[in-house]
Amino acid sequence: MKKNNGATMIVATILVTLIILWQMAAQANVINGQLLGSPLGIYRSALIGFTKGQLLYDTWVTLVETLLGLVLGSGLGIVLGLMLWFYPRTSDIVEQFSILLNSIPKIALGPLIIIWFGSGMTSKIWLAGISTFAVAMISACAAAQEVDKDLLNLFKSFKAPRAMVFKKLIVPASVPWIFSIFRINIGFALIGAVVGEFIASESGLGHAVFVAGSLFDLNSVWLGVIILTLMAAVLTWVVQLIEERVVSWKVAQ
Repeated sequence: MKKNNGATMIVATILVTLIILWQMAAQANVINGQLLGSPLGIYRSALIGFTKGQLLYDTWVTLVETLLGLVLGSGLGIVLGLMLWFYPRTSDIVEQFSILLNSIPKIALGPLIIIWFGSGMTSKIWLAGISTFAVAMISACAAAQEVDKDLLNLFKSFKAPRAMVFKKLIVPASVPWIFSIFRINIGFALIGAVVGEFIASESGLGHAVFVAGSLFDLNSVWLGVIILTLMAAVLTWVVQLIEERVVSWKVAQ
């Protein structure tokens, strides 16, 4: 715990130092603040955005799209990946298909999803879900196959039904993998939602960054990037917090 706190302090110190140097360089015209932005300019953009309420709304839209896409894609992928344990011969074929699906650049699917589901939140949710589905299925399938063989043989020695083995062994043993899947997929879901907002949308942080970039408003672009980074960090922290409580409850049981 002390090591983590020490590392956090070091990272925070480095970030604060870089921000101060960035602002000093912009004020001294050592760097072009118009092209690179400045911390003070980002702060002013944040004040304007929060005052008008548009920044909060855009953040909320992107957060909802990311969360729903994360739950939809990861949840479906995890369920299907674990269920493949019942069909070992089929799992290899489905896993290869999932790898093929995962290799497709999601940005290439963006225009199709926008055409099918419109420019509203639904298309962004689908893009976020598609971005997380394949990773979740591949990882869940691997989790089911990595179960302790001795425990599996023990269940078989008692001639336990496959449904019981799945419920009492496969699923509980996959819990750490499931949380890892969600942590990994937070970034993919966020990317999917933002890519959709870049292509066609009227709100969201991706839309705000795209518009700001078109107007050469680099401070607003940096602001959007910072909020997206903080969003990913907070979501990851929430998943880790839930994992700690669930795993501790599991151990206590």
